[in-house]
Amino acid sequence: MNHDPQARRQLRRIDRWRVIWAASRNHLASRSILADAQLAFMRRVQGAAQRNLSRRWPRVGLAGISGRWPMAWTRKKAVAGVSGLLAVGLVAGLIAAFATYPPAPKPLAVWAPVAKPPPKPPPPRHPTQLFSPFTGERISALRPVLVMKIDNIVYARPHTGLSWADIVYVLPVEGGLSRFMAVFSNHIPPVIGPVRSAREDDLALLKQFGRPAFGFSGAAAALLPFVERSRIVDLYSNRVGGYYRDYRRIAPYNLYARGDRLRAEARGASKARDIGFRFGAAPAGGRPVASESVSYPAASFTFRWSAAKHRWLVWMDGARAETTDRGQLAAATVVIQYTLVRTSRFLEYGKPPPYAVSTGSGTALVLRDGKAYRARWSRLNANRGTTFTTTSGRPMTFAVGPVWVVLVAR
Repeated sequence: MNHDPQARRQLRRIDRWRVIWAASRNHLASRSILADAQLAFMRRVQGAAQRNLSRRWPRVGLAGISGRWPMAWTRKKAVAGVSGLLAVGLVAGLIAAFATYPPAPKPLAVWAPVAKPPPKPPPPRHPTQLFSPFTGERISALRPVLVMKIDNIVYARPHTGLSWADIVYVLPVEGGLSRFMAVFSNHIPPVIGPVRSAREDDLALLKQFGRPAFGFSGAAAALLPFVERSRIVDLYSNRVGGYYRDYRRIAPYNLYARGDRLRAEARGASKARDIGFRFGAAPAGGRPVASESVSYPAASFTFRWSAAKHRWLVWMDGARAETTDRGQLAAATVVIQYTLVRTSRFLEYGKPPPYAVSTGSGTALVLRDGKAYRARWSRLNANRGTTFTTTSGRPMTFAVGPVWVVLVAR
């Protein structure tokens, strides 16, 4: 079919644009850096171009552009066709240019702290349960130690405040009599008495408590400086307040102390600490006893077991040891500690009083839970307490509650 030269030139140009179009399409398809949205856009452009050509040359389409054209081309038709193809080529060229444009940079990764789950709350703290080193009883806090020297002559009875004591030491004094060293910490009674004078053997016992507050009514002139210079909080009745006399009683057995006032005066006193006592279940063995007695030349003590009260009730000189505030004196554990009793180097009423040695070692009889146990005691350092063991060498445990320790000649 004859075509004019101008139409043939236009057809050759169309062939070239067709080649460009195919190359651009293949190039774009192979670019993995293009986003899916860009490929979809190009497919839409390609489809639009094909539909445009089909409308202009319904018998030819893009597939027949490079072959023989079956239709007669007039100048007007050729110009129109070329114009459409030029539009398609322009779009393809823009797509190719866009494809060769450097890809958009990937967004920079912005560091952000990873939110960590909130830490698990710590388990609830259970306050550590405290036990008194003097009685084994549960306590809320360790408190300062107050030691009082208390008379025990018949005129000093009944006592006041003595049943509040954690520990009661029974000590021999001149004339074959006895006096008490009462140790308070868990509870301080409102009134304590009758208060009497110190002796030399008190000093060795006081050392095991650290720096206790010590209340007393005086001492022999030669001994008093040693007492006041010892490691104590000095509560000598002539130095601090809180003491008074009950004139319904015979002097000098009528001096009493107010517990709250002495507590206030005892600033700096050491708190209760381990002095060697161990509390717990009774050891194996033991001899069942209903009562046990011990005596000095002019004083005697009997401890009778009460299953109902679970205490050893105290009898002194054959009579119930009553108090003015809490009934009969009683103990959960009684220790009869056999020791050396020598004479003091300080005179009392012109004669040296007895001195019960509380350091060293020896034998003991321990009463608890209605039984008597043979034991041994040891205190090799005056600044430490006394340890008690069974005859087999195991700890001699005490029953929970007040402890009485009677120092007696072996």
